[in-house]
Amino acid sequence: MHDLGEMHEHEIEEAAREQAAEIRAQGEDIEGLERFTLKSVGIDIGSSTSHLVFSKLTLRRKGAGYSAKFVVTAREVLFRSPISLTPYSTGVTIDTEKLQAFFHKAYEDAGMTPADVDTGAVILTGEALKKENAAAVLQLFAHEAGKFICASAGPNHETLLAAHGSGAAHVSEATGKTVLNVDVGGGTSKLALIEGGTVTQTASLSVGARLVAFDDQGVLTRIEGPGEQMLNSLGIQPRLGQPLTPEQQEAFAGLQADVLLQAISGNLGHAPLTSDLFITELLETTAPFHGADHVMFSGGVSEYLYGAESAGYGDVGPLLGPAIRRRIEALGKPGFLVQPEEGIRATVIGAGEYTVQASGSTCFIGSPDALPVFGLKVVRPYTGGGDDFQTAVKRALNKFDLDRYGPGLAMAVAVAGKPDYQICRKLAEDVATAVQDANPAVPLYLVLDQDMAKSLGYILQDELKMTRPLIVIDGIDVGDLDYVDIGRTMGASEVVPVTVKSLLFPNRAGKYFEEE
Repeated sequence: MHDLGEMHEHEIEEAAREQAAEIRAQGEDIEGLERFTLKSVGIDIGSSTSHLVFSKLTLRRKGAGYSAKFVVTAREVLFRSPISLTPYSTGVTIDTEKLQAFFHKAYEDAGMTPADVDTGAVILTGEALKKENAAAVLQLFAHEAGKFICASAGPNHETLLAAHGSGAAHVSEATGKTVLNVDVGGGTSKLALIEGGTVTQTASLSVGARLVAFDDQGVLTRIEGPGEQMLNSLGIQPRLGQPLTPEQQEAFAGLQADVLLQAISGNLGHAPLTSDLFITELLETTAPFHGADHVMFSGGVSEYLYGAESAGYGDVGPLLGPAIRRRIEALGKPGFLVQPEEGIRATVIGAGEYTVQASGSTCFIGSPDALPVFGLKVVRPYTGGGDDFQTAVKRALNKFDLDRYGPGLAMAVAVAGKPDYQICRKLAEDVATAVQDANPAVPLYLVLDQDMAKSLGYILQDELKMTRPLIVIDGIDVGDLDYVDIGRTMGASEVVPVTVKSLLFPNRAGKYFEEE
């Protein structure tokens, strides 16, 4: 055995590599240094159903140095609650006591308490979001269930969640195909056009299984406005306490399937009822079926469409799912219809968080009083499809049911190529135009993927004379469904700590394309 002085150079190098590998292996086991675990919960309160998913997330440091970010490397579902009908005490009020009881039972069955949960998300969607006590429901769950990053989702935001939750976004990214995800729930159907893994357009219309509800004898117990509108178009005058016959239920389901197929095909020229049922703007594409290579269905009705469920729950779900499938298959487009990884459970499995540190030498802190800030929702304009910046910003905001930049937002911008002054100046002008209609007192938080924050900040402030509070950080890549916390500068180097939280979804749906 050689001592150190007698070792050859190559032996020294080999010993150093082995020692470094041993240190790395040990470091990976140091909780909180190179790795940490979180318990997370996703809670979905929808028009028809509610459920919870508990998960354990493992995050590891990516890259060298203690400023590198943590990324989720493993996700283990610990417990899925039963799917419960969302309880209503009246037609316009969610029964919070019953919902709370379901909530507590799920925690008990999972063997956890709210104190055990590190992070998560609670989402109130569809018709449930419109109920009179929706705010009280959100407060109840946010108070009891821990640290949530998302409290409610309007029609476009819900569409975005469903596109990721079903696995459609992952399929599109993995295959390069354009996928149209159609999430059919109790009160609405949501359409998401996904190109290269990015949700580029969203829309929502009032088609759903529970627009009317009835008991075992078919007696109506609930009628939503769009349901009444469609029944009236069939010559049916629905009344609470009166029966809806099996033939009328079948006709109602068939009409909804026809409406949805028109929305999917994009052929609305002679479909005034369909156009009237949209609760958002229509998809802007003009190509047949919006240029989609595949259509994928999620949501509660998808369970009936793909044959995973047959039992009824006092609505037209068992009729609507098969009616939609028959119409899709009648198109004669082999391979067009594909199955998602998740159907009714196309929801968040929770939220993961990781920390990155942006260098103080390149960040622009124009307004130190605007920090710290927590829970900024990331809005990322997507210009890869050829849209100009203003159109891209409009579409990015629209995904979250917003019409302009406002409080609680961070604008994330990806910059192609090496930024020079011309690129910085053009981007600054575009950003200034995009936020010009926002309240001037609302700070502008910009998150860039390239190291150009200081240059961009000075152009905005000194050359374009932007007076609103301004924070620009760089070296961070975030996108849809990310949320950021930005702290105050620290130490002599003025490092800016940034915590990024991300909603997490299944990502195994690519198996449906393995044969292509």
